[in-house]
Amino acid sequence: MAAHRSGPLKQQNKPHKGGRHRGRGSAQRDGKGRVEMKILCKKMKKELSRIDQRHRASQLRKQKKEAVLAEKRHLGSKDGPPHQVLVVPLHTRISLPESLGLLQDGDLGTVCLNEWGNTHSFMLLCPHLKHRWFFTFARPGDLHTVLDMAKVADTILFLLDPLEGWDSTGDYCLSCLFAQGLPTYTLAVRGVSSLPLKKQIDAKKKLNKVVEKRFPDDKLLLLDTQQEAGMLLRHLANQKQRHLAFRDRRAYLFAHAADFMPSEENNSMGTLKISGYVRGRTLNVNSLLHIVGHGDFQMKQIDAPMDPFPLNTRVIKTQKDSSMAMEICAVDAATNMEEDLKVLMKADPDRQESLQAEVIPDPMEGEQTWPTEEELKEADDFVKQSSKVVKKVPKGTSIYQAEWILDEGDGSDGEGDEYDMEHENFMEEDSQVESAEEEDEEECETMTTGESVRDDLYDEKVDEEAEEKMLEKYKQERLQEMFPDEMDTPRDVDARVRFQKYRGLKSFRTSPWDPKENLPQDYARIFQFQNFTNTRKRIFKEIEEKEAEGAEVGWYVTLHVSEVPVSVVEYFKQGAPLIAFSLLPHEQKMSVLNMVVSRSPGNNEPVKAKEELIFHCGFRRFRASPLFSQHTSADKHKFQRFLTADAAVVVTVYAPITFPPASVLLFKQKSNGMHSLIATGHLLSVDPDRIVIKRVVLSGHPFKIFTKMAVVRYMFFNREDVLWFKPVELRTKWGRRGHIREPLGTHGHMKCSFDGKLKSQDTVLMNLYKRVFPKWTYDPYVPEPVSWVKSESSSAVPDVDIE
Repeated sequence: MAAHRSGPLKQQNKPHKGGRHRGRGSAQRDGKGRVEMKILCKKMKKELSRIDQRHRASQLRKQKKEAVLAEKRHLGSKDGPPHQVLVVPLHTRISLPESLGLLQDGDLGTVCLNEWGNTHSFMLLCPHLKHRWFFTFARPGDLHTVLDMAKVADTILFLLDPLEGWDSTGDYCLSCLFAQGLPTYTLAVRGVSSLPLKKQIDAKKKLNKVVEKRFPDDKLLLLDTQQEAGMLLRHLANQKQRHLAFRDRRAYLFAHAADFMPSEENNSMGTLKISGYVRGRTLNVNSLLHIVGHGDFQMKQIDAPMDPFPLNTRVIKTQKDSSMAMEICAVDAATNMEEDLKVLMKADPDRQESLQAEVIPDPMEGEQTWPTEEELKEADDFVKQSSKVVKKVPKGTSIYQAEWILDEGDGSDGEGDEYDMEHENFMEEDSQVESAEEEDEEECETMTTGESVRDDLYDEKVDEEAEEKMLEKYKQERLQEMFPDEMDTPRDVDARVRFQKYRGLKSFRTSPWDPKENLPQDYARIFQFQNFTNTRKRIFKEIEEKEAEGAEVGWYVTLHVSEVPVSVVEYFKQGAPLIAFSLLPHEQKMSVLNMVVSRSPGNNEPVKAKEELIFHCGFRRFRASPLFSQHTSADKHKFQRFLTADAAVVVTVYAPITFPPASVLLFKQKSNGMHSLIATGHLLSVDPDRIVIKRVVLSGHPFKIFTKMAVVRYMFFNREDVLWFKPVELRTKWGRRGHIREPLGTHGHMKCSFDGKLKSQDTVLMNLYKRVFPKWTYDPYVPEPVSWVKSESSSAVPDVDIE
């Protein structure tokens, strides 16, 4: 009987590896007393048991939870700064005084009114909630005021209309706030109770659908009664705070009071005293202070006056109505500063940051000697030797005929004999057009019509110069889209003179370009980091680890700012907010900032490079003339003549150093004074070595075409220009590449060879490149724009009745 044999499909198991599961004793016996080498490192790998891992994770969760609770309890408490709330009505139908009146009720707490300039704000002290709020408000039409106050606000309270939610002005304001970065916010609806009962439910449903587009996961709160106002305050006190990156690493202050002391030498300059609560980080007197919209300044000293708004205030009831629960604390900030004044810290001249923003250039630095006559002669001989080309040609071939023979040995196959060299109009179109048959004229009736009465009013609102400039911009943008970077060769100036700063590149991507070559004079005035990324990491690490000396967060202080123009305090007395940020090291110095921006979808107006724009970059606001370039990962970036709408663009500008992350908003001032949002983005880097290359494309027309040779005209108009640009490579719109062989005649015709046969409808192109730099037009002062609502109504063109 034959034995059973397993087939090819029998399961094959892996053999058991017994040595892998040895015990500790057997391993020690096999080792015979040998000890493994210990690896000494800074971070020893600690293998924790499963119970220890769970315990460690629970401890980390507990620490984070305690940190969030400590931050929430510190904000608005007696030891922390007041909870600053910015109230923004998003519709013109919302009554702001009525809304603020509900929050000023005495049943909620003690109301301390404080007026400075034309800005009416109030402090609300609630001892039973152990919380204090500081309420300010801003209209959406005052765009820069809203953006500046949103940079320092802890919470933004948006007031919505029960029927529409927000109007066009409110929607525009929301777009700008979302681009800048929203802190903690709350949505409240004002006026629902005034609607009929049957319409209230429908109005809430419609409003929820409108709000879902911008705030998908947020709840709407009502603000019509005193009870709803109390619920709103509790919601504000218990909200989790959202952080803005650019203000978490800097100390900042919102001015509650300001006083100006003119200097003895000049009345227009002096010392500005700013009083307010320190927020963000500890404020050091030796650091520099940036006043938003006005520039950078130094501090002399920091005083610590009594807190004018303590949480546990003394109850002062009015004599007229003793049952009135609201107590008005008429607080004079100037009086409190004089009483119990204590100098907290004075500036140390040796440790104080310098205000130097620019480098003083040395005109003799980098001077080079002129080459000698022997060196120039050697260079000429080398050029002559390198220009000679040796070819194998048949016997009896002239020099002119040899130029037509290619290096590869592929000459013309006789097809060019049919082209007559004497006819200059070979490729021109026929100018004669056959006359068309005359059509019968349609019978028409003449009528006398009266001119519209409003034509004159309509023409008065139209600015003819602005219309002409805008039409020219639209034409240039259209030409740039149709013919990218193409330029007509000038006939009155030689091309070698007009394009003497340009060069040709074999490959835009791989050809080298020295970033330190031919720098402008303005580059001698700026600062540059050896390694910007490492410097940024080092400064941020020092902020987190080192304990700074100075005014702690929550203290009410008075800052003595030196050498401040009187216009700053006048600006504050007119009702505008005064906001100050402390600067990190090197942030007062000028450099080249690169920002990535995308076109705002609501703006289609053409924006040309080097136009003056208004920037909101982090906590700064300034005016400058930027460059636009492509956002790529290469070492060279192509210059964009217009701000494109289909892709992200890098904006390059001279400005003070700012460490990212920071949001960026770009505005353009119109002729009527309004500022329109054109682009939003973020700060990319501070890098003067980023190469922005401008391309110019010269075009020519193939006049006579042979197999791989062609005579091209209209690219140049003299023989010297052809010889000058002979080394530059040519290309065509249909993908051919070639070179200039030699000039023909004295009118700019040239013989060119290509890697294939040209088509008669093809166009010969030459790419020339040069590096471009932004203009030095930095200005920290930005005037306030015309109110969006006012300008919209005043500049509206009257309607014309069409019957």
